[in-house]
Amino acid sequence: MNLLFANDRRAAYPESWYAATSTPLPPFPVAKGEMRADVCIIGGGYTGLSAALHLAQRGLDVVLLEAHRVGFGASGRNGGQVGSGQRVDQVTLEKLVGRDDARKLWDIGEEAKGLVRGLIDRHGMDAGWRSGIVHACWQEGEVREAHVYAEKLARDYSYDQVEPLDRAALRAIVPSPAYQGGEIDHGAGHVHPLRFALGLARAAAEAGARLFERSLALEITRGAVVRVKTDTGAVVTADHLVLACNGYLGQLMPQVAARVMPINNFIVATEPLGDRVGEVLTRDVAVADSKFVVNYFRLSEDGRLLFGGGESYGYRFPADIAAVVCKPMLEVYPHLKDVRIDYAWGGTLAITMNRLPAFLRPAPNILSASGYSGHGVAMATLAGKVLAEAVAGQAEKFELLARLPIRRFPGGAALRNPLLVLAMTWYAMRDRLGI
Repeated sequence: MNLLFANDRRAAYPESWYAATSTPLPPFPVAKGEMRADVCIIGGGYTGLSAALHLAQRGLDVVLLEAHRVGFGASGRNGGQVGSGQRVDQVTLEKLVGRDDARKLWDIGEEAKGLVRGLIDRHGMDAGWRSGIVHACWQEGEVREAHVYAEKLARDYSYDQVEPLDRAALRAIVPSPAYQGGEIDHGAGHVHPLRFALGLARAAAEAGARLFERSLALEITRGAVVRVKTDTGAVVTADHLVLACNGYLGQLMPQVAARVMPINNFIVATEPLGDRVGEVLTRDVAVADSKFVVNYFRLSEDGRLLFGGGESYGYRFPADIAAVVCKPMLEVYPHLKDVRIDYAWGGTLAITMNRLPAFLRPAPNILSASGYSGHGVAMATLAGKVLAEAVAGQAEKFELLARLPIRRFPGGAALRNPLLVLAMTWYAMRDRLGI
């Protein structure tokens, strides 16, 4: 089964709060006939759209193929959080790649945040940047670790935007009985993810990129030039190919798929809370907590709680997404048991074994970036720029990211998913037991 069609109607955005509060772009054409380009991009999410924009701005002829609509996948469905650094903390990175490369990776993460804000401002996107992400801890030991980490960032990385929060200070912002303390990163932020994706698409098209929707890439033929066939009968011939498929790659490029695993995550939007908004958040910040299967939430512009939680690892979304998400939501906010759920939706993202992004070069003229592991709003957007730079011959950042040790998932194509389910079930059980 193809994940692109397992849970969604073709070329239709999911019935999410994001889709309900966005103005869709007029449909881009379906790819037809023979086309020649400098670069062909497969995938119309943040990575592909950012790559298209930055390549077109360099004067290259770009064709982008999207199976559904631009921003259709995880880029238009996620929690909207634009976090600092990488998905993996700097202590872990220093042990993994050394202090010099860890510093470079931190700087890349900071550049990614700045790129998102800069693109929103430069292109007049209605993406609604708002500052502040709270890290909320369930255990007192996690609070101590968070405060030590804030000190490290200030001391070793000159990043003084993280404010430690004790239990009272955390609850003054997040009035939940679940959390023991944490921190707030004033330099991070959150956006309306679908509006941001649509803004990238508009900017890429205005820069001269040729965007095609409802055009599924079926087959890639490698060589000095790359040929991509679509289900619409089109054939795109290009000097370079950029794979920007993330969780929807399937087996289009097996050597990438072996290192990047799709998983599903889910979000609900409550009814507008009105005077009860203060029972959820007292400041307009986003929150992510310390569970392995992370709970993440924020307020919408019309006063709803947007709450993400729960995962699944097969092709199909659960039949009752609201029930899946309401379980962790009510653990955090038990007083919301009488609140109506107006929207519930799922999306497919991609993870790697160590939660670091997978930058790969399957062939000299084929580049891929994916596996952002829940840190994709910033990193996927920057990845598109990094891929564009590499195509243009400026590959320093790409090579740094490509050096990250991204191992294959064990078990081969047949056993990768069952083994992932076993591992994730173990960690989810640890969450429930509080260990």
